[in-house]
Amino acid sequence: MTELDGLRLDRDGDVATITLDVAEKLNRVSMAARDQLATLFAELGRDESVRAIVLTGAGEKAFTAGGDIAGFLEREPEELSRLAWNVAAPERCPKPVIAKLRGYAFGVGLELALACDFRIASDDVELGLPEVKIGMIPGSGGTQRLARMVGLGRAKDMVMRGRRIDAEEARAIGLVTEVVAPAELDAAVTRLVDELRALSPLALGLAKRVLNHASDGPLALGLEVEGLAYGLLRSTEDFREGVEAFGEKRPPNFQGR
Repeated sequence: MTELDGLRLDRDGDVATITLDVAEKLNRVSMAARDQLATLFAELGRDESVRAIVLTGAGEKAFTAGGDIAGFLEREPEELSRLAWNVAAPERCPKPVIAKLRGYAFGVGLELALACDFRIASDDVELGLPEVKIGMIPGSGGTQRLARMVGLGRAKDMVMRGRRIDAEEARAIGLVTEVVAPAELDAAVTRLVDELRALSPLALGLAKRVLNHASDGPLALGLEVEGLAYGLLRSTEDFREGVEAFGEKRPPNFQGR
């Protein structure tokens, strides 16, 4: 990959961390960075040595305050209409993805967080989709994921007013998974990573796939997809290991096979 534009990738054993790294500009996400995020998540998704991915922002002021607004005027409307594909990269990735949030998470920042599997937030976080205030709407999945996550009425309240919400409201409506003090944010993310790495990567990947793809369809379709995934996992070494470990009253040692 070419040099990353405002992004940083770090590896710590089986955990990869992608950092939005333009702290002096509140970690603004450039148009190039959107493309690069899609590539990074695809590559990490194929890497068998990666068990979990954390997406975060540099510094203490923001996950990201949003996109490069001026850059939108330099792109053709047809190109802008496809922005949601790149921001959906955490959702497509077969690995569990954790958004580590503090400070501002506005615009594409909130859209990226919504595409992650878990959102761990510090109690100073502010979340919002303010695009209506510049004559625009969220265009990278924000309207759709937000409405599915918190309900149509709450989504309209946030999107059509460009309203910010704080950590407690976000937790109350199910927008974030957990809220902790800023000093405890790293530890909270580490606890979740440790919990996830102890589980079967095959089961996690299929659970994510079933939940993402079947939740908006008819119940019969969802049950069929769930059943197929259940049957597939029956043939894996991880499932056999899980059953044997349960019977032997010991922690399982999942290998992703």
